[in-house]
Amino acid sequence: VREVAKASETGAATNIIFGLALGYHSATGSILLLAASIYASFTLGGMYGVAVAALGMLSTLVVGLTIDAYGPVADNAGGIAEMTGMGESVRDRTDVLDAAGNTTAAIGKGFAIGSAILTSLALFSAFLTRADLLDPQAKIMDSINLLDPLVLTGLFVGAMLPFLFSAMTMKSVGTAAFDMIEEVRRQFRTIPGIMEGTAEPDYEKCVSISTEAALREMIPPGILIMGTPLLVGFLFGVPAVAGILAGSLVSGGVLAISSANSGGAWDNAKKYIEKGNLGGKGTETHKAAVVGDTVGDPLKDTSGPALNILIKLSAILSLVFVPFFIQYGGLLIG
Repeated sequence: VREVAKASETGAATNIIFGLALGYHSATGSILLLAASIYASFTLGGMYGVAVAALGMLSTLVVGLTIDAYGPVADNAGGIAEMTGMGESVRDRTDVLDAAGNTTAAIGKGFAIGSAILTSLALFSAFLTRADLLDPQAKIMDSINLLDPLVLTGLFVGAMLPFLFSAMTMKSVGTAAFDMIEEVRRQFRTIPGIMEGTAEPDYEKCVSISTEAALREMIPPGILIMGTPLLVGFLFGVPAVAGILAGSLVSGGVLAISSANSGGAWDNAKKYIEKGNLGGKGTETHKAAVVGDTVGDPLKDTSGPALNILIKLSAILSLVFVPFFIQYGGLLIG
């Protein structure tokens, strides 16, 4: 985090470069630990062992929810302190709590991503097993081969899905932010006394814009998650779906970890500077850190956590629709 803050001294570009590098680097250790866990679990108990490992990670649910909920509580406390005009000392304390909350939220997201990867892997195995049981003559478990063009094509498409999904969710945040900024500017123009504190802004309108945008903008990503495995299964059959599930599992897990950690690093770098380090608030260094934090928010709060849903929901839908794929799938390949 201090490296990211230090990078802000030379502008927003270096801040963003260092934040991205930190996120990419942080994914290495997490993925290696997950890979070791999967290998050990599979060696000891097969796919049942992997499922038990996923259940073991989920057994920390109470602790995970607690540390994940701590961050938003501290963040909202800081917002309330600022809106009600409390002293700098109060805001300083809430900033310390918020910085700790970003760290705990990153830990909670790490557990959520890890359990999502293990759960999705178990569901992937269940998908192949069920397909093999429903169509024993096809020997699907034996036919899944990386050199199979259908499987390989599915792998590439699956690896692309998390990036397309992240692009859609981040763009939706930008669209909602644009609408919100336009509304705030309108209120500054039409409601006199807001800047002086003598008039109340129309908070309800801003909340309504963000709520409506959140619901409206999530329709296309939802269709992408649910529609892709169904369409691919109908057109190309079970092997292609298997490739999609494997590809989205691998790339989605790495992308989710790096997004969450990059966003948290940018946020904490900004708070580190606001505590008086590297010049403190109002400096060019602080302005660069604010840009990084603004870029990081949709990564750590939108795209990163949402990738867990993509990984798991794709596997669950594919598992449910296995009979459909067996009976009607492979339309384009006979």
